Amino acid sequence: MHCTACVNKIQTALSSVEGVYKVDVDLASKSATITGTAHPDVLIQAVKDVDYESTIFDSPQENPKTETVSQIQELFPLFLIFFYITVFSIIINRTNFQLDSFMYDFMGLFYIVFSFFKFLDYKNFPSTFSMYDPIAKTFPFYGWMYPFIETILGLLFLLRIQLFISLCVTITILGITTVGVTRSLMNKSNIQCACLGTALKLPMTKATFIENFIMIIMAVWMIISSNFI
Repeated sequence: MHCTACVNKIQTALSSVEGVYKVDVDLASKSATITGTAHPDVLIQAVKDVDYESTIFDSPQENPKTETVSQIQELFPLFLIFFYITVFSIIINRTNFQLDSFMYDFMGLFYIVFSFFKFLDYKNFPSTFSMYDPIAKTFPFYGWMYPFIETILGLLFLLRIQLFISLCVTITILGITTVGVTRSLMNKSNIQCACLGTALKLPMTKATFIENFIMIIMAVWMIISSNFI
């Protein structure tokens, strides 16, 4: 590896490997730092396929404080999106603020924004999603349909159409996904979170569990407070 073209070639080859969600190729040290669950032999073969040789070295143990800071930096886009969704939901309801209306708008914007990011890298979303979602693992077609389901739910909440059905579907799909997220966290699986698609390459953390839990609690609260049952 001796030029920028080499770096790009290796970066592309490693990024295309299933289970890899972050690749940093450094020309100066002639090395690549890879984060993900891909097997080392698969990574070596990927580099070999583009006519380069490589050796795998285990990464040194990170300082816990450094690791926490790094994780916060990686999750910053998620926090920023949640902030914007919250602010816009408040702005929409600023003249006559009502909690139930705010929640419907928040949930609607949540689905629209999150589905948008899933569509940015639509072809890679299903495989990443199936790494932790129980339904997508069993029925791959569900992974392809999921961004469309989120878009429809978002529109239904914003337009106040079929709210009871939308709330029930929200509890069901996010509840099942949360089961998969919980399993991944308990197993300490180093996988990518597909909540914002695969373009942003967010890691699977407790934040994923929290975002799903918030939506589920909102949906349950709306069913109870709106006298749907």
